[in-house]
Amino acid sequence: MIKRKETRQIHIGNVAIGGGAPISVQSMTNTKTTDTEATVAQINALQAAGCDIVRLAVPDMDAALNLGNIIKKVNVPLVADIHFDYRLALEAINQGISALRLNPGNIGGEANVKAVVTEAKKHNIPIRIGVNAGSLDKKLLAKYGGITAEALVESAMEHVRILEAQDFHDMKISLKAHDVPLTLEAYQLMSKTVDYPLHLGITEAGTARTGMIKSAVGIGALLAQGIGDTFRISLTGDPVVEVKVANEILKSLGMREYGPTLISCPTCGRTSIDLAGIAEEVEKRLEDIKKPISVAVMGCVVNGPGEAKGADVGIAGGNGEGLVFRKGEIIRKVKETELVEELFKEIDKILQED
Repeated sequence: MIKRKETRQIHIGNVAIGGGAPISVQSMTNTKTTDTEATVAQINALQAAGCDIVRLAVPDMDAALNLGNIIKKVNVPLVADIHFDYRLALEAINQGISALRLNPGNIGGEANVKAVVTEAKKHNIPIRIGVNAGSLDKKLLAKYGGITAEALVESAMEHVRILEAQDFHDMKISLKAHDVPLTLEAYQLMSKTVDYPLHLGITEAGTARTGMIKSAVGIGALLAQGIGDTFRISLTGDPVVEVKVANEILKSLGMREYGPTLISCPTCGRTSIDLAGIAEEVEKRLEDIKKPISVAVMGCVVNGPGEAKGADVGIAGGNGEGLVFRKGEIIRKVKETELVEELFKEIDKILQED
């Protein structure tokens, strides 16, 4: 059982973050925020995939003014991503946004920060301080001799103190880098420094193939240490993939139930069927199932049912034939060509049992 670091709790819309609340999954739209139809469609797709909170880029006033049109058409909390112009944050709050992502040090002086904080307090809008390794202040780079965990934490704390000076504590913090060991060290240090909830991420992780690995290693390692209250997987491409990867990470750590779990053996010299092809077909057909069932695809009738006896249902291949089993008990023997269909007959029965 993973023991999580105790943090203070904030709320983004109806989603609690920190304070023992379930770890929430976030993503970000890649549509133009001025395009209501496309943005709403993507938000709904993200939510259907298991996303709890969605962030939107707000690069200009046209985007800020369109937030209300989007908000009234969705039922998932939205975060406005703001840089440099404090007026965008004020308009996002006016439009009904659930949270802000900004750095108080880059929106133009104490008066501007105070204006944003005053409105955020009035409307119970939390703020995420987001520090990125690629945009550290030159003074910090000189002080620490480059990008270090200590530099990232000090940068974040500078922003934290700006908000705390305004008696604002409704915040969470992220310290993102594309370097996994650096990210681990920075979050570990930050976790010891503050009790604000932490937003995890490996930024600019890459395409789905490489980014999944870096994100799973980095974010998974932190979550396994009990560090982190919410996170986003950052991948180049369709953000729905980010959400699916995020939920698989949580599922692998026993932190969230999320659809079926496929168990398949790596194959060996005893395998006499097209196990890779069958496993891929099964995985694809499982994609639309929401129930958290476990499905085994094994290549050996000798050991398959026993090795996967914890699975709800499974198949084990032989020479031109195979076994269908449930909870390790053999139900019937069928031809290899019928294995997948017979497997899904049993899966359908399981789904109908509810």
